[in-house]
Amino acid sequence: MSETLFSDALKQLMDEFTQSGIRELHVRKADFELYLSTDSSAGRYWPAAQAPIAASSAPPPQSQAASAAPITEAAPIATTASALPDNAVIVTAPNLGTFYRAPKPGAANYVEVGSKVKAGDELCLIEVMKLFTALRADEAGTIHSVLVEDGAMVEGGQPLFALVKD
Repeated sequence: MSETLFSDALKQLMDEFTQSGIRELHVRKADFELYLSTDSSAGRYWPAAQAPIAASSAPPPQSQAASAAPITEAAPIATTASALPDNAVIVTAPNLGTFYRAPKPGAANYVEVGSKVKAGDELCLIEVMKLFTALRADEAGTIHSVLVEDGAMVEGGQPLFALVKD
């Protein structure tokens, strides 16, 4: 595809995104990656292994226009598997969705690194199409690490927390 055709197609995609009411769009194919968002704090970083190719629909806020936001690297919050204790349990996402550490914006996170949890305690929310699912601990332990940034798109089976059993 020539540069002009590519540029025109990209411009058309951005125009359609702006008019669609979709809140975020992340597309990745080979060495091309595009992230569009109506969220002014956009610029989340998704590691390639976890990058979703999805769109979530919600009316964009009136004061914000869609923009092509660069994919920027955030400080890594994940710990490497070799740094986890032998008795660590990995808590994974039950399905695709947006990961939220708190019950609502501005509220305290459900858990922090070092938090003691009991079986059944809420750890986070996963949101899909305005349906929020609370993810609960299967067993008691201490939160060793949080493996995903708040507000990030996660896939089913993606590691979210490392929990050290008591």
